[in-house]
Amino acid sequence: MANVQPKFEFVEGGVTAPLGFTAGTACCGIKPGNKTKLDLCIIKSDGPANAAGIFTKNAVKAAAVTKTISNLKNGTAQCIVANSGNANCCNKFEHEAADTTAELCANAVGVNPDDVLVASTGVIGEVLNMDAVKKGIAQASNAMSKENSSDCAAAIMTTDTVKKEFAVQLELDGKQVKIGAIAKGSGMIHINMGTMLSFVTTDAAVAPEILKTALLQAAEETYNMVTVDGDTSTNDTLVILANGLAQNKIITEKNDDYKNFVAALTALFEKIARTLAKDGEGATKLIVTTVNNAKTAQQAKKIAKTVAGSSLVKSAMFGADANWGRILCAVGYSGAAEDVSDVDVCFKSASGSIAVCKKSKGLGFDEEKATQILQQSEIEIIIDMHSGDQTAHAYGCDLTYDYVKINGSYRT
Repeated sequence: MANVQPKFEFVEGGVTAPLGFTAGTACCGIKPGNKTKLDLCIIKSDGPANAAGIFTKNAVKAAAVTKTISNLKNGTAQCIVANSGNANCCNKFEHEAADTTAELCANAVGVNPDDVLVASTGVIGEVLNMDAVKKGIAQASNAMSKENSSDCAAAIMTTDTVKKEFAVQLELDGKQVKIGAIAKGSGMIHINMGTMLSFVTTDAAVAPEILKTALLQAAEETYNMVTVDGDTSTNDTLVILANGLAQNKIITEKNDDYKNFVAALTALFEKIARTLAKDGEGATKLIVTTVNNAKTAQQAKKIAKTVAGSSLVKSAMFGADANWGRILCAVGYSGAAEDVSDVDVCFKSASGSIAVCKKSKGLGFDEEKATQILQQSEIEIIIDMHSGDQTAHAYGCDLTYDYVKINGSYRT
């Protein structure tokens, strides 16, 4: 097989950029006291779509997750309905609420209830206000449009401060194909599947089994490498709908078209992953941890995510403190490093780069320069293991006073 040189570009439009997708939103007061924030959205394909999803590995799963897993068993779907403000998890009516939500949405937009995927995000343990959901679905279904992707991205936000909405365009089988995505996530993120919520649409023709493989492959390098606070949500949901309206020859195997599709999907997810981490609750900085020359890919990923998730490292980044010892410490307790005698560490940002550790020993370095580098809004921690040729990136953020403030009163 010839080597593939992926060609794609980012475009506007989010989940409604691909052919045949529309969206609608509503403000229906799902969270008590909310009168202005959009809190429900519907995304619909004009026709049936091949579909796949990956979900939280938390043993406590919200009813929306189990409902969506069930509805994806046949590999097809046509619609996504999501709410913010209430996770619909750990309450005695949650499964009834998820079923009813799917039925209400199906009736409103004219699809089979089994083809509706359901997602929720917000406070755990509280009963979902179904009167509000019913009202919201009626409003959203009457507002379906090609222009509503951005509002959908807003409707699934909780403590997020920015919308996560991107799309890419590429060519498959001589046809123009688009992939769009929205996501939400700011806290309770230590992803082990996808993200808190992320919905992906494409007009590419991709068989269900290969679509699932592509989703897993792209998420493993991106979404699964995001950590904000070490907590894995009960509601994590990443789903993709592929309606085939671009009319490319359907992808049924790992050929060049598959590789191009995965490359574009991975680039899209990386863009979102960086945005998720940068928008971590209370965060002031995006911290990208890069591990180079690791023995295996798994070792590189584990070390990168362990360092990115270290509370001590995150705190040091907040304070612009070049405390490289905390990084080496995290490498050591990651459980992935067999030999920690030859590890190099440096910091890099828009202000330059500086080496602070060589062969696992400290270097004399300019503290003032290091502080200047670490005061930037995006920082890269670069770790060289000198034990192989594998690289991985993890996406995290600093740990600030505001994180505690936000989560100290999240429910109330």
